[in-house]
Amino acid sequence: MNAIVYTSNTGSTARYAEWLAHETGLPVYPAQKAKKELPAHSEILYLGWIMAGNIKGYANAARRYKICAVCGVGMGRTGTQIHELRIKNHISDEMPLFTLQGDFHLEKLHGIYKLMMQIMTQTAGKALAAKSDRTPDEEDMLDMIRCSGERICPDHLKAVLDWYNEQK
Repeated sequence: MNAIVYTSNTGSTARYAEWLAHETGLPVYPAQKAKKELPAHSEILYLGWIMAGNIKGYANAARRYKICAVCGVGMGRTGTQIHELRIKNHISDEMPLFTLQGDFHLEKLHGIYKLMMQIMTQTAGKALAAKSDRTPDEEDMLDMIRCSGERICPDHLKAVLDWYNEQK
């Protein structure tokens, strides 16, 4: 594998990418910089933030590089949403896919993404608050919506690092 390439919006994905680079020794590039510095068809580990089930930047990265594994960073708990992300992003069952829970800070969002998340937090927050039998995932989501949330943690990378070490 040649590098780690990522697309980040509010910084969670960038922090995971940097932690992975530290643990693996691979160089790390934001997608725009990688386009200029990393040859096409390089083997990469790709990380992108999740918005409405889409892993941002994945389709472009898949056209340019040989992706060895994908990490989606979103509001859901680490290890969840795998099936849905495979379908929505056209990721084959053979491609290693990991999800990592990111932070949520509405104030760091801009433009349409901020507006979309304001609407989502109001509607989903209201619905979750009214629900009497919330699951642990729903409790966590409600807490994140209400209070913002620091959720990223190097420990969330365990499955990714286990996979990477098996590849060596």
